[in-house]
Amino acid sequence: MDKKIRVLVGKPGLDGHDRGAKVVAASLRDAGIEVIYTGLHQTCESIVEAAIQEDVDIIGLSILSGAHMTIFPRIIKLLKEKGAEDIIVTGGGIIPEDDIEKLYKMGVKKIFTPGTPTGNIIEFIKKAIK
Repeated sequence: MDKKIRVLVGKPGLDGHDRGAKVVAASLRDAGIEVIYTGLHQTCESIVEAAIQEDVDIIGLSILSGAHMTIFPRIIKLLKEKGAEDIIVTGGGIIPEDDIEKLYKMGVKKIFTPGTPTGNIIEFIKKAIK
């Protein structure tokens, strides 16, 4: 039997808006993907620790606060420090196009902007984990 895909959905920082993260998490669950949702106001350290403890394949960060150029690099750095750089980092939120390219160069695999159909997210995850 195939290993079930495991995704951690994280809401780092002070951003208190989690409707999108919850919609994505529910859609992933409906698609047969196991989801760990960390809740609001998480630190980068707590997200990485949970991802390692839960043996996830992917971390999906929801960032609407504008702190993406601080949070994504910190998550990637922590994963490398912990020897867990095989965990794919993705995210979504209000992220300017110029910053998306910079994030890809840092190692973020995919950014989903507002309005992305959840089917596109599911399709990306399933292809990334094959």
